[in-house]
Amino acid sequence: MSNVIIAETKNSQLHPSTAELVTAANSLGGGVTIVIPSTSDSASTAASSIMGVDKVIAVVADCFSSYDASSWAAAIDAVAPAGNLILTASNDSKDLGARIAARRGLSIVQNVVSIDNGELTSPVYSGKALETVSLNGNAVVTIRANTFAAAGEGGSAESSVVNQSADVGCAVREMIAKASARLDVSEANIIISGGRGMGGPENFAQLESIADVLGAAVGASRAAVDAWDGIGHGMQVGQTGKTVNPSLYIAVGISGAIQHLAGMRSSKYIVAINKDAEAPIFQHADYGIVATWEEVLPSLKAELESLLN
Repeated sequence: MSNVIIAETKNSQLHPSTAELVTAANSLGGGVTIVIPSTSDSASTAASSIMGVDKVIAVVADCFSSYDASSWAAAIDAVAPAGNLILTASNDSKDLGARIAARRGLSIVQNVVSIDNGELTSPVYSGKALETVSLNGNAVVTIRANTFAAAGEGGSAESSVVNQSADVGCAVREMIAKASARLDVSEANIIISGGRGMGGPENFAQLESIADVLGAAVGASRAAVDAWDGIGHGMQVGQTGKTVNPSLYIAVGISGAIQHLAGMRSSKYIVAINKDAEAPIFQHADYGIVATWEEVLPSLKAELESLLN
């Protein structure tokens, strides 16, 4: 069972109720992922340090500057993994949870005050009675604040970022800043790979021009190699190609099939660029940009040239 917490933030800082949601999620059993919708990823460090958390996904988008139910539900639904969705029982989060439940066809249990052996208890009739239900499959659950003890600190969950901002240039600059802080570019230990999402072998010239700036190698997914004669098997990264372990792996237009992940998932820092927000590659990326390669690559090249010069 997987439990996905949709955290609240205030002034880009993690709301204290998140640690209570972690305790509630652990009461249900299974892994815990925290999804943080915000205009920046500044809250991800605090979320990663909560005990009992396996993974943190910061979803960065312009729409999170103020609450809008429709755009928030669409952006979060696109990247949140499958599983129980757990939110605080605030007015906005109850509304958001109901909308995501409708999008995913899930049941919803609002205002839960206790969880015991898989049974969820909520007050009904203005608190005059309590209702207890058992989950039969994934559901959306909202938790009343101050009813669960907060989980402690000391965790070290892995963290990733998915940028759904309309400002692609801003997303590219943020990605470069993060990569530069962790990588020594002079080592040339970098691979930029393309998949069928590149549209054709002629477009790999865009990857090659960026590789020239970085001193990187150009790779490809099996789907691209199988589809186009112009992409040689020697470029293939994956289970039936080459296994790589670079400092930086940039996947462009690659969905993230299991056989490809087998060849590159040990990369130290993975960046994914894909127009499909539900592409599996985003579940393994440290940083993701939801956009077409035509939107991102020109900005990426320009920013890299400025950075390296």
